[in-house]
Amino acid sequence: MHHTPLLQDFVILLGFSILIVFLLQRLKLPSILGFLVTGIVIGPHGLSLIGASDQIEVISEIGVILLLFVIGMELSLKQLASIKNTVFIGGSLQVGLTILISGFAYYFLGNSIEEAVFVGFLFSLSSTAIVLKILQDRNEMKTAHGRNALAILIFQDIIVVPMMLITPILAGTSENVGMSIVMLVVKSIIVVIITIVSARYIVPKLMYAVAKTKSQELFLLTTIAICFAVAFLTSEAGLSLALGAFLAGLIISESEYSHQATSIILPFRELFTSIFFISIGMLLDLSFFIGHIGIILLLVLTVFLIKTLATSIAVAVLKYPPKAVVLTGLSLFQIGEFAFILSTIGIEHGLLSEETNQYFLSVSIVSMILTPFVIMFSHTIADKFLNTKLGRKIDNTLPNTTENDDVMDKEIHNHLIIIGYGINGSNLAKAAQYADIPYVVIEMNPTIVKSAKDDGIPILFGDASQPHILDTVNLSRARSVVIAISDKEATKTVIRNIRDTSQTVHILVRTRYVREISELIALGADDVIPEEFETSIEIFSRVMHNFLVPESQIDNLIEYVRSDNYEVFQMKKKVPKTFTPTSIPDFSITCVRVTSDSSKINGRSLKEANIRAKYGISVLAVSHKDKIIDDIHPDQKIYQNDLLYVQGSSENIEEFRKFVN
Repeated sequence: MHHTPLLQDFVILLGFSILIVFLLQRLKLPSILGFLVTGIVIGPHGLSLIGASDQIEVISEIGVILLLFVIGMELSLKQLASIKNTVFIGGSLQVGLTILISGFAYYFLGNSIEEAVFVGFLFSLSSTAIVLKILQDRNEMKTAHGRNALAILIFQDIIVVPMMLITPILAGTSENVGMSIVMLVVKSIIVVIITIVSARYIVPKLMYAVAKTKSQELFLLTTIAICFAVAFLTSEAGLSLALGAFLAGLIISESEYSHQATSIILPFRELFTSIFFISIGMLLDLSFFIGHIGIILLLVLTVFLIKTLATSIAVAVLKYPPKAVVLTGLSLFQIGEFAFILSTIGIEHGLLSEETNQYFLSVSIVSMILTPFVIMFSHTIADKFLNTKLGRKIDNTLPNTTENDDVMDKEIHNHLIIIGYGINGSNLAKAAQYADIPYVVIEMNPTIVKSAKDDGIPILFGDASQPHILDTVNLSRARSVVIAISDKEATKTVIRNIRDTSQTVHILVRTRYVREISELIALGADDVIPEEFETSIEIFSRVMHNFLVPESQIDNLIEYVRSDNYEVFQMKKKVPKTFTPTSIPDFSITCVRVTSDSSKINGRSLKEANIRAKYGISVLAVSHKDKIIDDIHPDQKIYQNDLLYVQGSSENIEEFRKFVN
């Protein structure tokens, strides 16, 4: 057992990451930035504190696998099918445009066309690990730009394999590439078939059998085994490990055990993805970066503009609203981790010199470091851009609606506007329909819009943060607006735009956290419903019912909590004592089955069994042979298998239960 060097490296790696991430958290900066800085500091080009960098790199790959695995579990085959157009059309346009623009720029600098195409390959790939991690942390995976980013990243993970096969052709060193491509296609088809069959028939039954054992260890081992088995299978087929992990997550997502599996994997994912980001930071050569910082920053800006433009065009072709187009472009401007793997193949085949590779590594890592900041301020950047002359021109050019005229009543008034057609929005629409309240829905997901239209729902496709969309649904004549979307920044923009048009319409907002209430009310919301504390209210009200607290006192407490913006839950105020009774009776009513055939109870009357005196409980009713007897008297006899409805303290009822069983 001589693993001291690796263990020492782990201690250094974790120790520095704790210190740096802690300092950055105090400055309210993203953790990912801390991990990248840690890698730069302790790496071979920094303080050179890590010796086993190869082993660290291998371990870091596990982080990428687990990240994609969890993301796959949070989707489903049906959800993935709903974004297939964005995957293949949007993805191919983004990759193709990036290769074309960046390749042409590199060729214009005097390089060969083969080298230019290869550099285009490198620049076209974005960071799956970083982007999806940040979007998950910001709860933006289900937004339009979150789904678009995921779809395009999936396509990039797929296309990186053909890029690896084409690289030897570009260098003129390949043999029998045609057969390799055919075999890759065949293997890919087999992998897809295995994925679908496993998701539908095999894994749900396997997970059910494992869950029945009630062994958490076995459940964990089975989950991880499925993840790495599918990742290994796709790797053997010539596809990426990350893509295999994503497919493994999709397989488990089709079973009802995906939520439990996700909760088990999350701690492991956080650890290994942290190591992955640290390993990326270790690649940066500080001396080269400092010596060429001007050129590197200029290249970073060039990459930012090219990739943002290419991605935005790709999404715009799919007719998404302007803001979703810009946000998706800003999310995918960086160069990704799979480009590092591809660059090593380029170096082997002479398509990338050592100096060019250093420029590439520096630009890639700097773009990754900037990614958390760009995404953090992406909504502000998008709003400011769309308010410029060019932005307004683009806004007027891109469609904000699709075939909305057929569902919109131009004379609608005194109506309800629902923004967002998720679970809350769709349930509210059903309630409005039941109560015969006129309503209209605004939704940004074209698939949801199409499906809802087919069901006759008055829904239109568009970005509610755009004033034109609000005008389309006759906001000025509406009675109430409910904002039920997950995007916090978009919610703020919608409230501002509503108040610019109407000061009287009632605005109700659903939000995740209570800390957002004050800001949303200050912007113009009338009511804000925070999910985290409304759940708490439901829990405590049910508990108080169980403790027989009077209904009026429960209602008073709920009203007090809500009227005070939930500050009671934030430990800022104490609940007035007048809301709780002076004593809580230990009082229960329950049902007990007589299973004993003892002569002490079986065939005896209540008077003979002396139940009240012995156990301190009262028998309220008896179910004998499926017949309820509620007129109870002392001569009522009790038989085996009777159901007794009894009243008393919990302790006394439990003693009686033991007696009759």
